[in-house]
Amino acid sequence: MRKYIITGAQGCGKGTQAALLASAHDLVHISIGDIFRRHLDRHTKLGARIRRIVTEGQLVPDELVTELVRQRLDEHDWNHGFILDGFPRNVPQARFFLEHYDLDAVVLIDLPDAVAVERILARRICSGCCRDYNVLFKPPAAAETCDACGRKLMRRADDNEDAIRARLRDFHELTAPALERFRERTAVVTVDGTGAPLEIHQEICATLGLRAPLDVATTC
Repeated sequence: MRKYIITGAQGCGKGTQAALLASAHDLVHISIGDIFRRHLDRHTKLGARIRRIVTEGQLVPDELVTELVRQRLDEHDWNHGFILDGFPRNVPQARFFLEHYDLDAVVLIDLPDAVAVERILARRICSGCCRDYNVLFKPPAAAETCDACGRKLMRRADDNEDAIRARLRDFHELTAPALERFRERTAVVTVDGTGAPLEIHQEICATLGLRAPLDVATTC
């Protein structure tokens, strides 16, 4: 059984890498963002609370985030292990995890802020079906038009340079110290996030001592 955390500044591609690693090694990909969205979509009580907090411009409190993580891991559907994406984001969340779970490694995808800003500004979402695009890596066939439904693509409301740089500051100020907590207990490995997604995947596998698929493209 393998248990990993994948982290890095916004725009580093940690969700993509978590999905590739999960597919290649039969791990369960647990995304905190997906958990939030599921509660929002299902209009649960927790979803209503999350929506109210976010609408007020506040951060979801640590106790709520950790409770959602605990609930998800308690499902025990990860027979061969899991890769946790988007958690922990600060020292209290890291402390909670270390007190309750063991871990094989933390994977840090290192990406310069300037590259992160460029990648995030290239993101688009369909105004109709909400399909995701990136004009650098995953562009639509026709400019600014969704391949699936033909509706216009748009930039997310918070994907402006000021908001992006604020989120990057949060990562450096809050998440980087949390990594120091993990270094006291487990391996924290760093990979270069500037390459192509499949190159990064192969580097992660090599760094963790995992077998990389012969045809990585088939895992995408």
